[in-house]
Amino acid sequence: MIAAQLLAYYFTELKDDQLKKIDKYLYSMRFSDDTVKDIMNRFRREMENGLGRDTSPTATVKMLPTFVRSIPDGSEKGDFIALDLGGSNFRILRVKVTQDKKQPVQMESQVYETPDDIIHGNGTRLFGHVADCLGDFMEKQNIKDKKLPVGFTFSFPCAQTKLDEAVLVTWTKKFKANGVEGMDVVQLLNKAIKKRGDYEADIMAVVNDTTGTMMTCGFDDQRCEVGIIIGTGTNACYMEELRHIDQVEGDEGRMCINTEWGAFGDDGSLEDIRSEFDR
Repeated sequence: MIAAQLLAYYFTELKDDQLKKIDKYLYSMRFSDDTVKDIMNRFRREMENGLGRDTSPTATVKMLPTFVRSIPDGSEKGDFIALDLGGSNFRILRVKVTQDKKQPVQMESQVYETPDDIIHGNGTRLFGHVADCLGDFMEKQNIKDKKLPVGFTFSFPCAQTKLDEAVLVTWTKKFKANGVEGMDVVQLLNKAIKKRGDYEADIMAVVNDTTGTMMTCGFDDQRCEVGIIIGTGTNACYMEELRHIDQVEGDEGRMCINTEWGAFGDDGSLEDIRSEFDR
């Protein structure tokens, strides 16, 4: 409320010529209803292309199957490790889920820096760094002797054929570690952990951050069936009917789809709509 009042006051203090200059720049960012509907229809077509077996290779919106088949139902419990890799910082959490209604989830976490020389280096160094950080965290938690189930949030476009396998399609954001694209990131991490040899980890699932967001919110409210990330990049996932997903066999039930909508327009299909600020 205060921010809105300050903004209103600021505009009342501007001179006419200043307002005209501001309006000139804002004009190119205003879309008519028809333009918004046009963008919506283009996006829907790309979503449908991404879901199709024959059209998915050339679709900009990849609509990647995650093999997550349902939202949490509240009966989950246990002691888990969560890894979150997707930006300049790498986060590790220990998550205890109980049936305690007052505090069903207890979390302890630590953030580790991911230096540029590792992000831009090679895959062996990157996953070695992840394994080293995990080893440090487990030692501090005094759980090196336990083989806890691990959930790996890997916030990059991946092709999956099962829940615990994810082949990196392409790096995004600032990551450029070579030798990783086209490889299963779970295997690379397992190899790095095995090389250390001082602890074990059971990587049960690898998911995108959008899927992790949806599942976390779904634990509190089962009506949540969409996850959206707006940060370094933007992306979304949602629960889709399996019969609409040509890339996966079967038509019974549902599956979470990682849209990778941040790539929408990368093929130039939005050039007639982009403003000078988008280029």
